[in-house]
Amino acid sequence: MHHGDRAVFGQGALGVRHWREAINEAAGGGRGRGLARWGGWRLWAVLLLAGCNGQEGGAGRPQPAALEHSFQTPVALAVDAGGTSVYVAEQGTPQVEELDLATGTVSRAFALPDVPNGLAVCPADGRLYVALGAEEGRVVTVDPAAGTVGDGVAVGHTPMAPVVTADGATLYVANRFEGTVSAVDLASLSVRAALPVVREPVALALAEDAHALFVAGHLPAGPADSGATAAVVALVDTRSEEVAAEIPLLDGSTGVRGMCVSPDGRYAYVTHTLARYRMPTTQLDRGWLIANALSVIDVASRALVTAVLLDDVYRGAANPWGVAGSDDGRLLFVTHAGTGELSVIDRTGLHERLNAIPYAGGFSETVADVAYDLGFLSGLRERVALPGEGSRALAVAGPGVFVAEFFSDSVCLVAFDESGSPSIERFGPGADTGDADPARRGETVFNDARASYQQWLSCASCHPDGRSDGLNWDLGNDGLGSPRNAKSMLHAHDTPPAMITAVRPDAETAVRAGFKFIEFAVRPEEDAAAVDAYLRSLVPAASPHRIDGELGPAAERGAELFRRAGCDTCHSGPLFTDLQVYDVGTGAGDGELLDTPTLLEIWRTGPYLQDGRAATIEVVLTVHNAGDRHGVTSDLTESEIADLAAYVLSL
Repeated sequence: MHHGDRAVFGQGALGVRHWREAINEAAGGGRGRGLARWGGWRLWAVLLLAGCNGQEGGAGRPQPAALEHSFQTPVALAVDAGGTSVYVAEQGTPQVEELDLATGTVSRAFALPDVPNGLAVCPADGRLYVALGAEEGRVVTVDPAAGTVGDGVAVGHTPMAPVVTADGATLYVANRFEGTVSAVDLASLSVRAALPVVREPVALALAEDAHALFVAGHLPAGPADSGATAAVVALVDTRSEEVAAEIPLLDGSTGVRGMCVSPDGRYAYVTHTLARYRMPTTQLDRGWLIANALSVIDVASRALVTAVLLDDVYRGAANPWGVAGSDDGRLLFVTHAGTGELSVIDRTGLHERLNAIPYAGGFSETVADVAYDLGFLSGLRERVALPGEGSRALAVAGPGVFVAEFFSDSVCLVAFDESGSPSIERFGPGADTGDADPARRGETVFNDARASYQQWLSCASCHPDGRSDGLNWDLGNDGLGSPRNAKSMLHAHDTPPAMITAVRPDAETAVRAGFKFIEFAVRPEEDAAAVDAYLRSLVPAASPHRIDGELGPAAERGAELFRRAGCDTCHSGPLFTDLQVYDVGTGAGDGELLDTPTLLEIWRTGPYLQDGRAATIEVVLTVHNAGDRHGVTSDLTESEIADLAAYVLSL
């Protein structure tokens, strides 16, 4: 860490002597009263001392034993209203566990009716709200005081990222696969509105003074061959509960995962990958292929300021995930799922530097240059390596941060001593991913960027959740100058050949070629075999276009049209593909043969066709079906086209 960084991160930090004084004060004055009185830095000092095995815990306080509990796939974290506990949501076992910060032990667990996807604590009354489930998503209430779990309220498909207003009146939750946000009235525990927002909303953040709810979409919408392809952040006016603005991120922004708003409400921050997809994939170093970014949005003007690169010149910071700020607004914390790290950023210095452009000794002449400036955060950021695998969710308590290690079944806390050096305490022994079942091990490898050249990307950078990033890539495996839309990996091993133009005989070959030609890495065969096992384990999510799990009336009519139009000739069998290649008139050149893809989960994988030129299935069936070479659809009416599309999207 640079000397200047120490001045930033060390400011206000407490030494061991102060930790002892703080914990003794807590023991003498009563835990709840003492913690409420300290707040901020003193609270964090208590946490560090309590988490140090072998250290004396103060008069009358029990020694914290080594924690034996394993958090089963921690997916979300939240600090309780009093700052005395961290709640850990686990997808491996449908439950939320409460980690007591004073003792460093799990004090209790709350059993849930389904797997959780997100947590929010109500600042007004301390109740915990848990988003859980998939197509029949719900938000349930956990009352920590009573130790009970309520029935909750039905929301949308795969609810996640809940946030609660400061007055405790409203909860907003993103329904990822419906593209909506539910506004839940907490007094009646009922859904007041379902707001259409962006594609796959995965992160929410409130700027209450601006009456704004920011909603970040995971993937770009629209065609992939347009002038710009990027994910979008929607701004919902919380008074009218309508979308008041849409803020596109920079071209190539995809794989959005996290978002927060600064304590002063002036800026929103969004984590995502930043693809240089217009370049051939022949040069991975220095971010030529993909970079990793933190976008900055000005709340008042509802406009993107720029994207700040989280990478260093010769070392990528792959797959940024969670983002949160310290309570005093000085720091930003960002987890990096691909490199197992936590970035700690001087937020004040970041904005001072943005406001000073062009600054002495800097590369950026304009704010737009920052998105290409790998040295912009020099002296303003510390990268902290964490012990586990899959640094994803995070939660701030005082001036430190808890990080969920998704694949290691553990939680870390990170704080800084008086010199600015990071101190890491791990809760839970951490699973040995080498001993995991092959699919779990493969998922870890698929998401791990540390073996790639300079750690710029992992398989998941272009295939988030094993699916597609919505971009066109010029891979060079069928010649340069022919960018192809990224494919979903669902059923890739069941539907050979692989790649859009069938240049690989099977997915096994494609996995190993991906390591060599995309990650520029030589990996052992056991890693490739594990990735094979992971990809084979993928199952399609239930289509949000179904009604109670069944085909709706339009889709039922579309099923007959699917047969009448001859679509089932090529898209046949249980996987809706005959595994053959055809010239359907949509290739990059005249007569180009293209692989017949599975149609399962096609609702999730737009845009469509080999170059992503079709934003919707309707466009595939009409605009890009000259001569009825892609099914006999020219004689169908507009309503019949809609029915046929409804069927395809229900698969």
